[in-house]
Amino acid sequence: MLRTKSGLPRHCSWNIDRHGKRRCRFRRNGFTTYLTGTPWSEDFMRQYAAALDGVTQPGNIGAARTKPGSFDALCVSYFRSPEFLGLAESTQRQRRNTLENFRAEHGGKPLRGLSRAHISAIIGAKADAPEGANFLLKVLRAVLNFAVDQGLIENNPATNVKKYKSKGDGHHSWSEAEIAAFEATHPVGSRARLALALGLYTGQRKSDVLRMGWQHIEGDSIDVRQQKTGTPLLIPMHPNLVAVLASVSKTNLTFLVTSFGAPFDPNGFGNWFRTQCDAAGLPHCSFHGLRKAAATRLANAGCTVEQIKAITGHADLKEVARYTKAADQKRLARQAINMQIKTEGEQSLSNLTIRLDKTTSK
Repeated sequence: MLRTKSGLPRHCSWNIDRHGKRRCRFRRNGFTTYLTGTPWSEDFMRQYAAALDGVTQPGNIGAARTKPGSFDALCVSYFRSPEFLGLAESTQRQRRNTLENFRAEHGGKPLRGLSRAHISAIIGAKADAPEGANFLLKVLRAVLNFAVDQGLIENNPATNVKKYKSKGDGHHSWSEAEIAAFEATHPVGSRARLALALGLYTGQRKSDVLRMGWQHIEGDSIDVRQQKTGTPLLIPMHPNLVAVLASVSKTNLTFLVTSFGAPFDPNGFGNWFRTQCDAAGLPHCSFHGLRKAAATRLANAGCTVEQIKAITGHADLKEVARYTKAADQKRLARQAINMQIKTEGEQSLSNLTIRLDKTTSK
């Protein structure tokens, strides 16, 4: 195998990324990616062989069908990168779907011709779907940061593009009345009630709830490693959850199973739970809303941000702070009114005493 003057395999060169770190970059026919580890080591050469396949194999995620220097070529490289492969599977799936839709219209265009004005126009055209537009902008920022690291472009044109202001809080958070309505429709012993209890009393995402089973029970707690973030959690079980789990079979790998006894597929579960909500007259409620309801209950109980994070596993302090802020507002507002009533009562009593004194003196 030929060595370059730098001592690296053919098509490889040393490159200083935007963080000032020296990295080995493979580049051939418009396809580029970083290789990690020590050059010529076994692991390094496996990556090198895979990179060569990315260029030469026609069936390899479309690499041979892309124009060098195009947005298509960037996506091919990004999908093979440590930056993308290090993401959770659910995040990979969301980003890939978003980028594939974007590529359908813009994939063949030259990357170097992409400007901030173009990104702004693309995002601006999606005013009727602001949340989707914001997510596309988030993904474009990530993939174009990768392009900067690869030396394909000098600056990220999506960096200073403004996103839409959120008009709401995203998924609807279940109210206590809605939880009660669902429980009245789906009694203990039903799969729907089990799903509600797992979501409401653990505060976890759908992907994590669907993997829970008896093997994750440790004493009075459930052991969770969040699929999206890798965060390990040991969550004490609420008595209501214990009561619901008491009726669950111990023969299945997961608590929640389909009517055929198999673990749920995330998409299939979403459709199934949608039906259960509709049956309870709650078409606006979703499973993710239970995660919000769990955090809201904890905040209303006076839990701190750190205590709530210990249950939900949220990494973003701002997101958790919204729940405690709302709970604090309600608590402080009630305290304020109580103080006002108490003060007004004392003033009324004081005035009454003065009048009585005056009346008595006469």
